[in-house]
Amino acid sequence: MIRPILAFPDPLLKQKSAPVTIITDEIIQLARDMAETMYDAPGVGLAAPQIGVLQRVIVIDVAAKNEPPQLITAINPVVIHGEGETYEEEGCLSVPDFSANVKRHERVVVKGLSLEGQERIWHADGLLAVAFQHEIDHLDGILFVDRLSPLKRDLFVKKCKKRSAQ
Repeated sequence: MIRPILAFPDPLLKQKSAPVTIITDEIIQLARDMAETMYDAPGVGLAAPQIGVLQRVIVIDVAAKNEPPQLITAINPVVIHGEGETYEEEGCLSVPDFSANVKRHERVVVKGLSLEGQERIWHADGLLAVAFQHEIDHLDGILFVDRLSPLKRDLFVKKCKKRSAQ
């Protein structure tokens, strides 16, 4: 089921998500709905808070359009190691019509659970590393615009106010 995606400045996007303690049928359905919503948007990642669910669940698929899907579902993901530095342009399904360069680790190691409850370790670089960091930030109530310089963040806020005044 495709769910509505919350948009900035919805206050739910700024809240921390609770860890998943038991992977229930509801969590499995949540992950399926998230994947369907992400593909429909279209995006390369989605965190549960973006659809109004404050649980630590993310889905990511950075496969190119001409490749078969490579869906990653991570429950309670955490970055356990990061190295290098990249400065890539990011956008967000919850921050429509705005993108900016964000400093991130170039490579990360992420630990979490699969939908089957198995511990997983993902070694990621490039776009996948950025997507993991971006989506995990959502679980902590952090949007990519929070990582911008004060000047760029002010420009973003002014753009949002101008758009909502129209």
